[in-house]
Amino acid sequence: MSAVCLLDGGFSRELVRFGAELRQPEWSAGALLDCPDAVRKAHESFFRAGAEIATTGNYAVVPYHIGEERFAARGLELAGLAGRLAREAAENVRDIRPTARVAGCLPPACGSYLTDRFDPKRAEQILAPLVDGLAPYVDFWLAETMSSLTEIRVTAQAAAATGKAFWISCSLLDDDDGDADRLPMLRSGEAVEDAVKLAVELGAEALLFNCSAPEVMEDAIVTARRTLATLGRDLPLGVYANAFVNKAGDGEANEGLSDMRADLSPEGYLDWTDRWVAAGATLIGGCCGIGSDHIAAMHARYKPAQSKDAVA
Repeated sequence: MSAVCLLDGGFSRELVRFGAELRQPEWSAGALLDCPDAVRKAHESFFRAGAEIATTGNYAVVPYHIGEERFAARGLELAGLAGRLAREAAENVRDIRPTARVAGCLPPACGSYLTDRFDPKRAEQILAPLVDGLAPYVDFWLAETMSSLTEIRVTAQAAAATGKAFWISCSLLDDDDGDADRLPMLRSGEAVEDAVKLAVELGAEALLFNCSAPEVMEDAIVTARRTLATLGRDLPLGVYANAFVNKAGDGEANEGLSDMRADLSPEGYLDWTDRWVAAGATLIGGCCGIGSDHIAAMHARYKPAQSKDAVA
């Protein structure tokens, strides 16, 4: 088994833990506006639990959440603040995480999940200030919750000029339609196999799957490994699933604090992470609802020699 690199977990509930208030429509962007200290503390909490990578907290710094006018006036500033807070958190834990890294979040520019809303030209305009604001602080880019091949291409192009490494994380269709033989797909209905080919074409340095139910992740990893083998290429693969009760495709990400699955306690989530690691994933973390206690449990499982450092 290859060494596992631990990512952080879902940011929203960790922000609440440190005093931030999640409200609509700003969602986690509200913490940058009103409670930036909670953002830094949330990053540090994940690092102290065992995460080796923190993803900047600007997922909701898009017009869909903070409005067109405020994004035009403050989008660049808020992206820079998100980057600075994550970098400060990484520096604050150098004693226990000397190789702590910061991933620059490149979110779905036109809203999560609903691919018919994606406008490539508007996405370019939204992503440009995010890239500019984050670039001084991040080690590499993480395009998160990508739901279509077009969204991946546009997001990759937005970051290309920076010369920083680019990671892709795709959100998967996880509706239970009863078809056990259905191949894993992005939320657009496009095949994971094609996402793997695109990641290779774009020169991505890792491919992950996030913000989907744990049940669909293993097949995606297996498909990705098989596709890479066919292409004669190698690429680190990863998973960070969410802990939501499945809404069967209704609604969007960040509509509210969704009900959480009772079976996805830190110990229950480990049952899934073990399967993903066995299938070939080496980048493991959590998305919505997966907290620092989950990361601490993963740290104890996959980094036992360092487990004394884990603090939930």
